Amino acid sequence: MENSFATKLRPSSSSPFFGRSFIKDPIKTRVPMIKTRYRSTAHIPLRANLKMFAKQKRKPGLEDLSDDLYEIACTKLDHAPARRQVRSAFIEFHQKLDHFLFKMAPPGIRTKEWYELNSEGQEIFCKSWLPKEGDPVKGVVCFCHGYGDTCTFFFEGIAKTIAGAGYAVFAVDHPGFGLSDGLHGYIPSFDDLVDNVIEQYAKIKGRPELQGLPRFLFGQSMGGAVALKTHLKEPDQWDGMILVAPMCKIADELLPPEQVLKVANVLSNVIPQMKFFPSEDLAVLAFRNLKYRKMAHYNFICYSDRLRLKTAMELLKATKEIESRLDKVSSPLLVIHGAADKVTDPNVSRFLYEKASSKDRTLKLYEGGYHSILEGEPDDMIITVFSDIIQWLDSRSVA
Repeated sequence: MENSFATKLRPSSSSPFFGRSFIKDPIKTRVPMIKTRYRSTAHIPLRANLKMFAKQKRKPGLEDLSDDLYEIACTKLDHAPARRQVRSAFIEFHQKLDHFLFKMAPPGIRTKEWYELNSEGQEIFCKSWLPKEGDPVKGVVCFCHGYGDTCTFFFEGIAKTIAGAGYAVFAVDHPGFGLSDGLHGYIPSFDDLVDNVIEQYAKIKGRPELQGLPRFLFGQSMGGAVALKTHLKEPDQWDGMILVAPMCKIADELLPPEQVLKVANVLSNVIPQMKFFPSEDLAVLAFRNLKYRKMAHYNFICYSDRLRLKTAMELLKATKEIESRLDKVSSPLLVIHGAADKVTDPNVSRFLYEKASSKDRTLKLYEGGYHSILEGEPDDMIITVFSDIIQWLDSRSVA
């Protein structure tokens, strides 16, 4: 039986799309001829034909954008000012996306955006989502996003849903990601990400209106590693952790050959910012729902290029350290993972669950679920996952 939270959520429909190819007819037309599954376009006027040809050369998943928006989406995003301009240009577009997360969010959630200057002199993007005016606040949830991601876009729906259940939700973009300062996709030190989270959330936890409330860390994918290292650095500062498909150990079969790692490690100290390791279309691996997989391409400020050398070494170093210290994890723990995840191994979450010293720990594996278990699944699965999260929070929070 669905609980009161789940009954508010309902699924939605999807719409398919398909790609095209082109060939040139050098004898008759002297213009590009695009073939669709229906008919040739050689008879279409040159200007229209070239326009269709241009759409064919677009990045995958962005064929439906207007020419103006597509040009903005192709902006080089190495630095934060460009990412901020692109995000601003697409706010209205994102608000119209037909995703269950955006539609299930309750009305009246109070949001605020601002920038904080961290101790490294970087502007860090921060955002909050609070329950509607007059509703009591049960607790504080502080979010750590995953590699390449941002606390905007899909997380807007995640945060509003949790806030609608009575929680004050806060999030920051890590340096080098989203709307925060730093070279896009570059992690010169994983500990710097952790220290930034500690610094920013210390300010938030110190707010007078939040005193006495339970405080939870919420980490997704790489953000799970950030949350774990944050807890290990300050084990008594949090009342619980929610880890979604956490990156706390890299499976041996996913690692490059030892010789490649040795070379990469040397090069990372010489040309640390170099984009080196090939990247896959993570949307294919992370999103089971095809409709939502297509929408993932609209997260324009997400970093999806090749993995930078130093970033790769820092991620590997961080996971090795976490793996060696899992027995020191003592916080109340909810670990969530899709059983069919091909990005982070669900067996690693089992490993975390077994090794952690937490007396209060829960492992939830969802049959058939992919990596983006909160935003990329069929709607029924999303309902189930959020119901489990809210139930876990409620049982550990003040009434």
